[in-house]
Amino acid sequence: MYELLIVDDEANSRNILASCFPWNEQGFHVCAQKDSGREALEYLKEHTVHVILTDISMPDMDGIQLAKAVSELTGSRPIVVFLSAHDNFKYAQNAIRYGVRYYVLKPTSFSELKEIFVTIKMELDLKYNVSPDTDHSHSSDEIIKRVLSYCIENYREGSLSSLAESLFLNSSYLSQMIKLKTSKTFSDLLNEARMKQAALLLKDPDTKIYNISNMIGYVNPNNFARAFKAYWGITPTEYRNHEK
Repeated sequence: MYELLIVDDEANSRNILASCFPWNEQGFHVCAQKDSGREALEYLKEHTVHVILTDISMPDMDGIQLAKAVSELTGSRPIVVFLSAHDNFKYAQNAIRYGVRYYVLKPTSFSELKEIFVTIKMELDLKYNVSPDTDHSHSSDEIIKRVLSYCIENYREGSLSSLAESLFLNSSYLSQMIKLKTSKTFSDLLNEARMKQAALLLKDPDTKIYNISNMIGYVNPNNFARAFKAYWGITPTEYRNHEK
């Protein structure tokens, strides 16, 4: 469970957020509710908080000032999520400036809040090296190594679903993990493995290019040629001639 601090000067809004959303099911525990940014900062001095869900317009210290103060903290800083009734560009600018990546407009929907916190939990799992499989036997780094090995070994017909099944992971979870850890999608990694294998095969002048296309998983040689040029910057024929 990750610790969630809710900050809003309206008690009714705080209570609704804290009690009407199944935080436990999403992996979060509402550790406290505060009615100003200043109170939230005081709480942070004595308690571990992983996420702050805060309103922006508040007296004493508003959400922007709170986000700025959090961005200046040393060590591990909580993720800040803005919750506002105002679609204000200036607020959004300041949110970006202080590292706030999530800006939720009131009234928010259940599905939107769930989607955001699924992503946040993924980020926290990766940060703290928590794996979702039941015995927690594989760290996220180990999983990514296995993903890369899978792409190299199964570049021709590999798929995210078969990989996820072999790792006993949810496909959506694995997809998000790959994106967050490598900044690439599974398709990007698989394509990279295919293009590198194609380059190796092109070094053999006796192997026809249309056969190489089929060998790495392309039915249409024209699609292979386009993908190869997009990756290497030259066509398969040009690459082969260059190797000569």
